[in-house]
Amino acid sequence: MSKNRVGRKSKYHTHVEPRLTEVEAWARDGLTDEQIAKNLGIAYSTFRKYRDEHSALSASLKKGKEVVDIEVENALLKRALGYEYEEVKTLIEEVDGKKKKKVEKVIKHVPADVSAGIFWLRNRKGLVWSNRDAVEAKRIEAEIAKLKAETEKLKNETTGAEPPKITIIDEWSNDDE
Repeated sequence: MSKNRVGRKSKYHTHVEPRLTEVEAWARDGLTDEQIAKNLGIAYSTFRKYRDEHSALSASLKKGKEVVDIEVENALLKRALGYEYEEVKTLIEEVDGKKKKKVEKVIKHVPADVSAGIFWLRNRKGLVWSNRDAVEAKRIEAEIAKLKAETEKLKNETTGAEPPKITIIDEWSNDDE
């Protein structure tokens, strides 16, 4: 005798929906979806299902991740271009038996970071700054090596056999003449 099984009751309305603000904050703090699911007390597979079925959860994740992505983009760009900042040092000196506080401010310069610049350009202007020429050269080298290996294999297979008859037709037509 089999019983009709009805699926378990969804935890979305009890475990997830009331905590959407926390979900957004966790996403903003850089937690992965797996970590957020654990924090909510649900399985990652269930979390993915809820994310796909409930636009409010998906929106909270997206909003939280966008904030931190923008911050990282801005930091990367700043590092790529170089920047200046003010360094403040507070010194305590003793003069005539009295302690005096001296504040020293210095403008420091952080030079542009070439690696950060290249990373930025490869991601933002990939067609212009990609390594596609190097990748294409490696692909061509691999193809040449493959053709050489196939040629060598054919040479070894036909050693001692009569070479195939090949007819070469060398015709050039010039319709302009």
